[in-house]
Order: sequence, then structure tokens, then C-alpha cells
Amino acid sequence: MSYYTKAKFFTSAPDIRHLKNDTGIEVAFAGRSNAGKSSALNTLTRQKNLARTSKTPGRTQLINVFELEEDLRLVDLPGYGFAKVPIAMKKKWQASLGEYLQKRKSLKGLVVLMDIRHPFKDIDQDLIQWAVDSNIPVLALLTKADKFKSGKRKAQLLMAREAALAFMGDVTVQTFSSLNKHGLPELEHVLNGWFGLHKADEDADSIDDATNEEGND
Repeated sequence: MSYYTKAKFFTSAPDIRHLKNDTGIEVAFAGRSNAGKSSALNTLTRQKNLARTSKTPGRTQLINVFELEEDLRLVDLPGYGFAKVPIAMKKKWQASLGEYLQKRKSLKGLVVLMDIRHPFKDIDQDLIQWAVDSNIPVLALLTKADKFKSGKRKAQLLMAREAALAFMGDVTVQTFSSLNKHGLPELEHVLNGWFGLHKADEDADSIDDATNEEGND
């Protein structure tokens, strides 16, 4: 059974001033409002309603924290870049997002979710570059991978990995689908490393290269 099934809701906050103790390890999930962030969290934790999903992108307006155990947390950050909301509200979300990324000491890894059909939008690149500049490792997760057949998915992954080299930092790229759980073991492998869950991951192989990874479809 996956370690991440232990996740349970811990707290919500409009900004970091309302978050509880800044200790331990947090891994944050961020992405455009239509990137499938909530669905990915639900797939990771094997819980249908842990992170709220909505047919209207951009409904996640708070920083939502889920606890795995004491001092180990998953964080669902407000979606950005798509929501049809008043500009003032959108700016408020972006401010709280930026503040968390810049000031949260327990942040040890950032998962940036991007639709595989539209990766590395300008705002995604800005977010990843900030993390690299702050020595925070990044997993660029190309979601909705089920939209492509294996050959196209492999090609898109290779292009994305090539593009990620430009950040000149600790940026890993993987494909993922909440629909068929493609890429879930690779996601868990990266998170286990960030959380220091070596026992949970001791038998895991190193992540295969794009060709080997996609050849098992």
C-alpha cells in the first residue's frame, strides 16, 4: 500500500501568516488552474475527494495542507493563470502563492503540473526558474498524458526534458495521467526522495530514461 494513502486534511490558509508551524518537510503542488492539480493529488493519495476538484478551474483559492505524519506535509497551492475571477482576487492569489514559495522554510520540493499539450507557459517557466534560483528541486509533471498515444507522449516528454535543461537546475520531467495512473510510480519515487522516505523507496529502481519508461505502455 502506498505511503501517501495516509494523507489527511490538516489546514487551509489564505497566506503563510495563517499557516501553522514552519517545521519539517513540505512538498508543494502548483500549476495553472486547468492542469489537473487536484486530480493528481487525489490519484497520489488514492482518495477521491482529498483535494477538491471542480468543473470550473481556479476554485482553489487557499493554501491547503495535507498531513502524512507529524512534520511531513503535502501542500496544494492556489491555481494560477486561468481562472475567470476579478483581477483583484487573482492578484491576491498570486501574492499568497509567491509569498509561500519565497518564505516557507519547510518547502523542500515543488511539483509544477502542466498540461502535456501546453507545457512551459511563461508563468510556468517563471515559477520553475524561481525554484531553481532558490535551490529547490522541481518535478515538472506533464499531466493528462492519456491524451496522447505512446509515440506522441514519448516525443513530448523528450522535448520537455530538452527544454528543462535551459533552467540549469534540479528539474526532473515526467509524464502523468490521473485517469489511468500512468507515471504514478515515478511521481512517488521523486516524492520519497524529497521526504527522505528511503525505506519506502529502497527497492525502487532509478527512474528509467524516456525510451525505457514509455516502452512498457
